[in-house]
Amino acid sequence: MSMLNTPKVFCIGFHKTGTTSLNYSLEKLGYKLTGPNGVDDPNISSNVYKMCYELAEQYDAFADNPWPIVYKEMDERYPGSKFILTLRSVDEWYESISRHFQETKTPMRKWIYGKGSPVGNEKLYKNRFLRHYDEVREHFANREDDLLEFNLVGGDGWEKLCSFLSKDPVEKEFPHLNKGKYK
Repeated sequence: MSMLNTPKVFCIGFHKTGTTSLNYSLEKLGYKLTGPNGVDDPNISSNVYKMCYELAEQYDAFADNPWPIVYKEMDERYPGSKFILTLRSVDEWYESISRHFQETKTPMRKWIYGKGSPVGNEKLYKNRFLRHYDEVREHFANREDDLLEFNLVGGDGWEKLCSFLSKDPVEKEFPHLNKGKYK
């Protein structure tokens, strides 16, 4: 069941930027979370908005794909929502996604990056990743109450997250899941 009178939370950092830890934390704080969604849908580009609008009525928090791509539409449709941009260095990010996805292709990654696999497409993937940060920051310029930039590797944790969401921490240590993938 949805949390009444609580703004929706959209996690709009790309995969492999601390999203697993953030998702776990949001669920611990009581949010009903969904994501990733539609990753293997061969028609994701034409189905994404209908799918997202339907899911947004059923959940409080949204993470992984396609949410980083549809944040502008979600911001317009759900005013007062909170957006969390997870941060990671582009080189560490690319190394992680290349190791994780290898040459496996998905319709979602093809839609986002233009190619379904990161392997052999380093420049394309890195440019899209960096462009995403620029676009998000531009969209939320002068709206610090709506956007949180969250850097798990840099030490951000419960205090920063809970302050942004007006919640109390539920655990002493902030989770750092998939930690081995950050090395």
